Amino acid sequence: MAYVEFIEKVHRSTKRDYLSRALSGEKAKFATAAKKFEFDYWDGSRDTGYGGYHYDGRWFEVARRMAEHYGLKAGDRILDVGCGKGFLLYEFTRAVPGIEIEGLDISKYAVANSKPEVRSKLTLGSATSLPYPDGNFDLVVSLNTLHNLQLPELEQAFREIQRVGRRSRYVLMDSYRTEEEKVNLLNWQLTCECFFTPSEWEWIFKKAGYTGDYECIFFE
Repeated sequence: MAYVEFIEKVHRSTKRDYLSRALSGEKAKFATAAKKFEFDYWDGSRDTGYGGYHYDGRWFEVARRMAEHYGLKAGDRILDVGCGKGFLLYEFTRAVPGIEIEGLDISKYAVANSKPEVRSKLTLGSATSLPYPDGNFDLVVSLNTLHNLQLPELEQAFREIQRVGRRSRYVLMDSYRTEEEKVNLLNWQLTCECFFTPSEWEWIFKKAGYTGDYECIFFE
């Protein structure tokens, strides 16, 4: 297990008004809409999610760096658990021509509105029960997804990621190091069921038998 950084630049490039949702008086309403993971979450207002999640090329550099770090080559297989609209998977096909991709997401809306070039490779499903054989992928990634599960499901999802990967694994989790970061996270999050300090995440990984890499994002 190692801590690696692929997402920090993308995370920092997004502007967030941490107090706006908390002070609106409608945070619970916004979260209820977001947790359906349909139009409101992906392409509705910023109050209920991304405020329009559209392809803009920002994930290419992430895919390129992951491919270099994990030594990916044509013919290797990648799974993205919680792939959303498939933007990262599309960038993997650009960064490593000939790579084989699969994506899984719980959102019918995201899959239906995914990048056309990868839509046929996306499957509806849950991280707690991945419909793939043991050791089927050279790299399994999951970004900003598993924290949406409650703790018993979370442990099962890590076990599933461990099971279907045969070489490399990477997960990105919400986290905090200070009280300020914790308050910012609480004010901003809409769908998060689990968030912990980095050391607590490591404890959960070990308990679940997850041996892959990880990264945390912080709301500074």
